[in-house]
Amino acid sequence: MTVISAVKSVGSPELLTKLVSFSNRQGLSELAERLQGLSGFLHNDLEQIEGTLRSLELPDALVGRTAGHLLKHGGKRLRPLCVALASHLGDGFNSGSADIAVAVELVHHATLLHDDVVDLADSRRGISTARTEYGNAASIFAGDWLLIEALRRVRRAEIGNALGELLETIEEMILAESLQLEYRRRVDTPKEVYFRVAEGKTAALFRWAMSAGGQAGGLLDGACEALGHYGLHLGVAFQLTDDLLDLVGDEARTGKALLTDLRDGMMTFPLIFALDRRPELREPLAAVLAEPENSDVAEEVFRTVVQAVHETGAVDRSQELARYRSKQAMRSLESLPDGVSRRALMAVAKSTVRRNR
Repeated sequence: MTVISAVKSVGSPELLTKLVSFSNRQGLSELAERLQGLSGFLHNDLEQIEGTLRSLELPDALVGRTAGHLLKHGGKRLRPLCVALASHLGDGFNSGSADIAVAVELVHHATLLHDDVVDLADSRRGISTARTEYGNAASIFAGDWLLIEALRRVRRAEIGNALGELLETIEEMILAESLQLEYRRRVDTPKEVYFRVAEGKTAALFRWAMSAGGQAGGLLDGACEALGHYGLHLGVAFQLTDDLLDLVGDEARTGKALLTDLRDGMMTFPLIFALDRRPELREPLAAVLAEPENSDVAEEVFRTVVQAVHETGAVDRSQELARYRSKQAMRSLESLPDGVSRRALMAVAKSTVRRNR
């Protein structure tokens, strides 16, 4: 049996299969073997998380049907996997770890429901969004319900200050989303604003997942702080890669229409970098973002902007920064004991910046 088939045979999530495949392609046979073992000792943990998400007791009402719309279609489960790995750096996965892992996925899905309303998105992961099926108001309420359910689970876990830290994290996410909204369609958005948004909107939840997972595993404060730093850098690397894929990715792989963020006026790092070097493009881009009805002109401008992203080195610079953040994430683990979990977290950081969806 091959390493990849062995991972699939135990029902591991898509992400873990990808990690093994990545390790094999990079010639890291020893790491691939360790990840094969990882699939064994994480199997029950991942099955418990997945089973809980599948059997979540949703309200028998519109809000419940809306909340379940995206949950039932699965996902990478990267954040719950990080919780499990962080827990295994300590005493292992337990009921508290499971509550933390489920909670972080529920918060993530709540933000997706809200984002789709803000962005007026019609599809996600290749399926129609909840808002197109049930309406904007239902999607907002469903996201709110998922947040409440996540907080309930963290309260039940009674792990350190995980609940208080999650409340602070959610506030940080809201403020970052608000900042992004403030700068939406502003082609003069500075890089500093982009990274504040990336750290608050995406990386903060990764940071909490790692730190809370470590607390659930009984790790000391210093180790949990190191895991939090790992999560922060991982989240920024993830966001940089995600934003680049919006411009130069493959729709068939990403499950998301290209240029979605650009059309919505989101000034991501590759765009900011390209516009800094081609400032003459700011005025026409601002014009079409302000008047999107003129589709023919808009498409011409978008093509010119994407061409500039390629020609100015924005692609290479974005990848370089993502790799730097990935390396910073791995360096954050140096104070932690070596083992399968730590090496798996390093593989997660490496694969995040090489993903194509």
